[in-house]
Amino acid sequence: MKEKRELTCIGCPMGCQITVVLKDGLVTDVSGNTCKIGDTYAREEVTNPRRTVTSILKVVDGELPVVSVKTGETVPKDRIFAVMEEINSISVEAPVSIGQVLIENVADTGVSVVATREIKKV
Repeated sequence: MKEKRELTCIGCPMGCQITVVLKDGLVTDVSGNTCKIGDTYAREEVTNPRRTVTSILKVVDGELPVVSVKTGETVPKDRIFAVMEEINSISVEAPVSIGQVLIENVADTGVSVVATREIKKV
């Protein structure tokens, strides 16, 4: 059975309108992209969508009450709520360094959550 999906590419600033044709769950054609990034994005988006998650995490005894964080790699789109639930459930002790791993294997995804700024201890 053939299926056609229309996407707006988020791989680069062009925002190409991409058409993906699938047959029995497999990509058979990608059109409308102006670069290789669009082709890669479209194929992944319809078969295994993934996202980088950015958020904040509570900090104890820090110069700020929270630190900005992000996943070190993309996580499956259907695991984002589980990732956010785990991030929201913990706090870390200051000091925090940029790039410091604050959660390993978040929500059993195999991906770490890392700090994106420094927080000094008060």
